[in-house]
Amino acid sequence: MIMGVKVRLRPTEGQEQSLWQSAGTARFIYNWTLARQEENYANGGKFISNNDLRKEITQLKRNELSWLKEVSNNVAKQAVKDACDTYKKFFKGLCDKPKFKSRKKSKPSFYNDNEKLKVKESAVLIEKVGWVKVKKNAIPMSLKYSNPRVSFHGKYWFISVGIEKEQPKLELTGESIGIDVGIKDLAICSNGMKFKNINKTQSVKKLEKRLRRLQRRVSCKYLKNKNGGTFAKTCNIIKIEREIRLLHRRLANIRSNHNHQATNAIVKTKPSRVVMETLNIKGMMKNKHLSKAIMQQCLHEFKRQIKYKCAFSGIEFVEADRWYPSSKTCSGCGHIKAKLSLSERTYVCEECGSVIDRDLNASINLSRYESVV
Repeated sequence: MIMGVKVRLRPTEGQEQSLWQSAGTARFIYNWTLARQEENYANGGKFISNNDLRKEITQLKRNELSWLKEVSNNVAKQAVKDACDTYKKFFKGLCDKPKFKSRKKSKPSFYNDNEKLKVKESAVLIEKVGWVKVKKNAIPMSLKYSNPRVSFHGKYWFISVGIEKEQPKLELTGESIGIDVGIKDLAICSNGMKFKNINKTQSVKKLEKRLRRLQRRVSCKYLKNKNGGTFAKTCNIIKIEREIRLLHRRLANIRSNHNHQATNAIVKTKPSRVVMETLNIKGMMKNKHLSKAIMQQCLHEFKRQIKYKCAFSGIEFVEADRWYPSSKTCSGCGHIKAKLSLSERTYVCEECGSVIDRDLNASINLSRYESVV
């Protein structure tokens, strides 16, 4: 099984400038590809293949886009392929229509050819950048690497590569665990395991409070420096925006780490099966009162993590049908309620008189779920 390894890079000033240049080139070519496809479609043409667009770029390198020679040839080639693949997924209904990448909001990243990627004990060779220092023995040597990507995460540069790993043979317990995720708590399992909502902790609340204050400060400074229809960006604004960016990064890391700890704890119990409900994240986000809380919980990321960890450990992962009434069904007698409001946190059965926590009841029902083929 291919597993990802992500390692922090420690480039020099000159190398960092080259990294930014490569990331900017990847963004430019991606946007150029989208523009060419849209222009061609507006003129009544069909989808332009990846190979044809690459040939166009080769011609442009000799005239208009001669600066592309300063970065690796594979950066532009892969950016074209990524844009074309996104369009193909869109045509198949697997994703939304691809959008142009903004210089401010998009994540700076680019592809490095896996055949030209070389690894030493404490350095990695990146094309047109040179040997960049990394932590000693962070990336295993003398292996076949797949899809190397270099990216910037708000503060540091990282390189991520796919490495083939042998799947461990675990002795599973035969237990079926149901997981009910929500806003009050991140996850409640049928075996009694409970994982809190990290966003309700004091440390996260303090960081969010500081973030709101900094955002208000930078907004006021922009208004004070307004010149006609434009906003002047001063040195103080740049400093505050950097603090905001680092706070966003810190909060994202806290939430991701909490999800990893929760999913690891579930997989370490070695169940034979894990059942989760199918989440309609888009539909849930339409609720203006709960959209922020749902976004902060990172429920899709939780599901992604538990899914690949189950696959690596040989555990069966099952998604229950979206309309399966896990919350309305009594885990004791099987009676299904006609209505159950969100405010009812305790499930009371009218048939058998069972009284149980709403989320625990749902997780027990999910553990007994049997898919209909």
